[in-house]
This record gives sequence, C-alpha cells and structure tokens, in this order.
Amino acid sequence: MTRYLSSAAVLSAALFITLAGRALADDAIVADANAALQSLYGSEPVAKMIGEKAKAVLVFPSIVKAGFIVGGQYGEGVLFENGKFVAHYNSVAASYGLQAGVQKFGYALFLMNDKALEYLNSSDGWELGVGPSIVIVDKGKAKSLTTMTLKDDVYAFIFDQKGLMAGLGIQGSKITRLEK
Repeated sequence: MTRYLSSAAVLSAALFITLAGRALADDAIVADANAALQSLYGSEPVAKMIGEKAKAVLVFPSIVKAGFIVGGQYGEGVLFENGKFVAHYNSVAASYGLQAGVQKFGYALFLMNDKALEYLNSSDGWELGVGPSIVIVDKGKAKSLTTMTLKDDVYAFIFDQKGLMAGLGIQGSKITRLEK
C-alpha cells in the first residue's frame, strides 16, 4: 500500500512540475511579448498611436527564420485586447528558392477593426496575405500615418531584425491559435 502511495506521490509531483514549468514558459512568452510591444512603442511613436486605436494587438517577440534553398520560420506570440492577454498563437512559414542564412526578428500586427479580429478568431489558422488587408509599416509609411488616415484592417511592424538573410517579409506566414 505504501508503495502505491509513494508512486502516486511521485507521479503527482512530476505532473505538478510539468504543469508549473509550462505555465512559467507561457508567462515568459506573455512577458516577452509585452516587453517587445513596449519597446516598439518607445522606438516608433506611430506604433503607439496605432496601438491606442487598435481593437487588438498580436505580438510575436521572436521569430527565427533559417534556410538554405529550403527555409522555414517559427515563433510564438500572444494576442492582447485592451492591454490584457487573451490567447497564445504561433507563426509558421516555409519557403523555397535562392536563400541562405539565419535571421531573428519580431513583429506586431495591429488589428484595427472587428472584421480583422473576427477573421483571426474564426479562421482555422490565418494565412497572411489572405483575408483582411495588411499594411507593413516602414519608416516612410510611418511618416504619413495619422489617426485620420488609418483605413486598413491590419498594420504590421517588423522589429529587432538580427542575422544574415536577404529579404524579409511576413507574406505567406500562417498564424494559428494555440490551445494552452
């Protein structure tokens, strides 16, 4: 009998450690995404202005992209609504062509209206380039944006680019909600 009790105790402890570790990892992703978003707001005032008008913000603090002829990228992120964590997501992409290298970057998608948020919530994985219109905001585009000119469904900011890989885009990435 004590052998069964000690086995149950060991199994319970292992389960607790596993779940606690997963919760800490989930909390770390939320913290990383929030820190990345605050850093973006600090470096790009127009991102903060757009964030104040957005229905939700989907933040991927760290996407890793690698390839040699065949390439791929992966990263996890979170959705914030009204500054509060809502759900976990991942971003996955594959590519083929003349490419070589490794790169790390982050990106934030500002969902500006109910249509964009509804599409994210109702689709079984959102393929960027399909669905709501997306505007990638670079330095030139940022200069022309005001609260009066915000007309598109989604605005994307790419940040913290590091590594050696020619070309960068999020076109064709698939974003899927994770059940955590």
